[in-house]
Amino acid sequence: MDSPILEPSLYTVKAVLILDNDGDRLYAKYYDDTYPTVKEQKAFEKNIFNKTHRTDSEIALLEGLTVVYKSNIDLFFYVIGSSHENELMLMAVLNCLFDSLSQMLRKNVERRALLENMEGLFLAVDEIVDGGVILESDPQQVVHRVALRGDDVPLTEQTVTQVRHLLPSIHSLVATTIILWS
Repeated sequence: MDSPILEPSLYTVKAVLILDNDGDRLYAKYYDDTYPTVKEQKAFEKNIFNKTHRTDSEIALLEGLTVVYKSNIDLFFYVIGSSHENELMLMAVLNCLFDSLSQMLRKNVERRALLENMEGLFLAVDEIVDGGVILESDPQQVVHRVALRGDDVPLTEQTVTQVRHLLPSIHSLVATTIILWS
């Protein structure tokens, strides 16, 4: 009996996950409805963590899905695709994500640093994968684009810390304007 021929698809990635060393979600982005509810997603994440946190391999087949993963200090990074997906493509996404974060966090890829820089993580994942389609696999390009997008953020959408750093320059600009008008 012949196996069915699958049509090629650009929709390669089903999910990108980052879990802490207890298996709790720090970041999760699902690109399809394989696990439609948060309860199902968290159960899947616990299952993945339990199967992978004590092994040194980089790939697993779990619940009919291909899972590539990497751990570092107190973080576990996962990229999930369908069972027929090319593991090398998924690994390219995983390596790009990890290397991008490593550059953005100055090689300090651990839980606390990641939580302090979640906006960079969101931007990086959006640059690498969009709707399950792989857009970029070069970490240098991702870091460059994230830096550009970070510079273009309007004042109303910046974090309090970012605005606080701008206050001295805004204050001096206002003082200069007042002096010029008087």
